[in-house]
Amino acid sequence: MIKVLVVDDSAFMRKMISDILERHENIRVIDKARNGQDALEKLKKLDPDVITMDVEMPVMSGIDALKEIMKRNPKPVIMVSSITKEGADTTIQAMEIGAFDFISKPSGSISLDFHKVGNDLIEKVLHASSLPAKKIKELSVVHEKKRPVSLTPVEDGLLYKQKPGLKSGVDTLVVIGTSTGGPKALQEVLARLPKSFPHPILIVQHMPKGFTKSLSERLNSLSEISVKEAEDGEIIKKGVAYIAPGGYHLKVRGVGTSVAIRLDQSELVNGHRPSVDTMFTSQTDIKLKNIIAVIMTGMGSDGKKGLVHLKENMKTIAIAESERTCVVYGMPRAAISTNLVDEVKDLEDIASTIVKYS
Repeated sequence: MIKVLVVDDSAFMRKMISDILERHENIRVIDKARNGQDALEKLKKLDPDVITMDVEMPVMSGIDALKEIMKRNPKPVIMVSSITKEGADTTIQAMEIGAFDFISKPSGSISLDFHKVGNDLIEKVLHASSLPAKKIKELSVVHEKKRPVSLTPVEDGLLYKQKPGLKSGVDTLVVIGTSTGGPKALQEVLARLPKSFPHPILIVQHMPKGFTKSLSERLNSLSEISVKEAEDGEIIKKGVAYIAPGGYHLKVRGVGTSVAIRLDQSELVNGHRPSVDTMFTSQTDIKLKNIIAVIMTGMGSDGKKGLVHLKENMKTIAIAESERTCVVYGMPRAAISTNLVDEVKDLEDIASTIVKYS
């Protein structure tokens, strides 16, 4: 039985979250707390497997409580956040401090909206409860800004060399897919890329609408390359990373010798929008010479079918994050199971591997 502590200053929300979780036969809410301080007091006597934590609360906020929990006795914490700019910024901060993941509160006061994210919450609690103690402690490790790797050409087997006549156009694209654990993983990878990185980067991070802008702004502040939320119709540029906005699929289309971003709200794929499979599959709509596809930490198998499609249709190098450094070894495991992955790398080595093929 998975034991959960629910922390929220709203009695209504405490009851709703508890009711949702206890729909699952293997989850039991062992107690509820009104704020961060109340949660810390209860944690002196209780030993929950997972904690759900409201972000904004009086007395002690969810962020302050999270810091104390990760310092004293690390536990998997799932943040429950409002879809406001402030709430989104704080949630991204929580991911850095060590939160396992987050869910967004309903946009209105009507409870029906919250039940839409119920299955998502249950799935995250189930995954969080199975996290080994070592991984929980690693969540709280804040990575210092790394020195970007060198762009100096490496071994003779370098896959992609500078091609004449393509200075204005894009000939190689890096596409990255990730989910749970992704914000910190992206921080680690993007911060290691040099300012002169020669290719555009497209990123799908499973995240609801309203949070991807905060994520892109935070990553931009930590990286030498530019990082931004993707906009429909914009021409992609070398050395810029574009993050798919929550609620939109990210696709590409050719515009002369350039490549433009196409966003749409077509149906969910693998339960997600944006979907990694959709982004990967879209690359064959344009005629690029090379694709570097990267799949990092995350639940499920999004990206697996898209990787097969890429490998069948384009010159593609596939890189997957190793089980050792994944928060959740779902998406990389699924990709590796295709036997089409060229490199399996620890998180800290992914940036240098991308550069190796650039």
